[in-house]
Amino acid sequence: MTDISLPAGGAAAPAGTSSATTASDVMIAARLDRLPMTGYQKMIFAIIATAWFFDSIDLGSLTFLLGSIKTEFNLSTAQAGFLSSMSFLGMFLGAAISGMAADRIGRKLVFQISMIFWGAGSLWCYFAPDPTTLGYARLLLGFGMGMEFPVALAIVSEFVPTAKRGRYLAILEGFWPIGFIAAGLLSWLFLTHFTWREMFLCQAIPALFLFVVRFLVPESPRWLADRGRLDEAEKVMSHIERKVAERLPAGASLGEPKPVAALARGQRRFSFMELWAGEYASRTVMIWLVWFFALLGFYGLTTWLGALLQAQGFTNTKSTEYVVLIALAGIPGFITAAWLVDAWGRKGTCALMLIGSAVAAFAYGNAPSFTMLIVFGLVMQFFLFGMWSTLYAYTPELYPTRARATGAGCASAVGRIGSLIGPSVIGVVLPTLGSAGVFALGAGSFVIAAIAVLTLGVETKGKSLEEISG
Repeated sequence: MTDISLPAGGAAAPAGTSSATTASDVMIAARLDRLPMTGYQKMIFAIIATAWFFDSIDLGSLTFLLGSIKTEFNLSTAQAGFLSSMSFLGMFLGAAISGMAADRIGRKLVFQISMIFWGAGSLWCYFAPDPTTLGYARLLLGFGMGMEFPVALAIVSEFVPTAKRGRYLAILEGFWPIGFIAAGLLSWLFLTHFTWREMFLCQAIPALFLFVVRFLVPESPRWLADRGRLDEAEKVMSHIERKVAERLPAGASLGEPKPVAALARGQRRFSFMELWAGEYASRTVMIWLVWFFALLGFYGLTTWLGALLQAQGFTNTKSTEYVVLIALAGIPGFITAAWLVDAWGRKGTCALMLIGSAVAAFAYGNAPSFTMLIVFGLVMQFFLFGMWSTLYAYTPELYPTRARATGAGCASAVGRIGSLIGPSVIGVVLPTLGSAGVFALGAGSFVIAAIAVLTLGVETKGKSLEEISG
């Protein structure tokens, strides 16, 4: 096994951390980053992306089912908005807890636990006899979904080499529009032949996918090394190298690791308050603002798309068809973002997608005809899902390994506050300001998020995780 040492002039080990340990941490990172992208890493990515896809179906389904639930339980607009917000309250709690848990006990275990929660929540939704019980079920479902997102980001960012990290993180988020479209198609099928309850029952089954994660996805060697569990990190790293080598063309080798300097690594114990210390303070302010306002705008608008169309006289199934139609533009949106984050950069792409979302949302709310409504809806979804892809690629890169899931989880949790507020605010504002006012509110939220990125954001394109944050 090839070993490396720190280059001349590399940073000294911090107090309380031996030089050997620091060198070993750096060695694991260098060995991971020098690996070519083969079918083995793509398999790991596909497993995480599939779980993300199932999660996205759960989250997106309420957009299509809310109208039917509202009718069955005879809910007011404000009550329906509150019900939809329960998922986001659960996501806030799940994201806040899972990030810190994943940095303490491991990415793989927390990821599996998250799948148990959202599977149980979906099953409970099926049996819910009244809106109160359904609200608690959505809370549990949201808790599991909130747990999964920051951990999935940490896993993918730590396994994929630097040169392709942004692209694969953006593609991972691309499974959200695909899941959203699948949720629309499944909702159309179930609302046509069954009820919204059977839809939730169907969504509980994919939780069994956790057994695939358990047996095929290894723990992050970056995380193991950073926790000082070097023997385990070496064992997992050797396994990964062996699997990658098996997939190389005959005669090809893995190549030599390129030394990575150990920058200001600090102590291993990363407290929540360190998110507000030194270089991380401005990053935290920036990413929290972006998550809060981006999710406030996105979920405030998206959760109500189907209900807004129904309010204009369209049937449940017809409004579902239109929402699915405009969501199709999210696919080229995330593909474009996945290319731009590596070709142009995270900061510029994020700002572009946010500003594009703002302009399109305002135009959608003031569309003069049904044809223009669909056109502006397509443009809006293109930028919205591009925004999501960029945001998920950008966030985990801002923090070090010892706190990557914590930083991403806290940012996601703050975003969930925005997503919690958004649908409820729209439910109250809609009767007063109408659709135009609702979409103007969403557009303003995206503009604020774009300003935060442009003024406080840092560029991470082409840099190793260790180079970005020691």
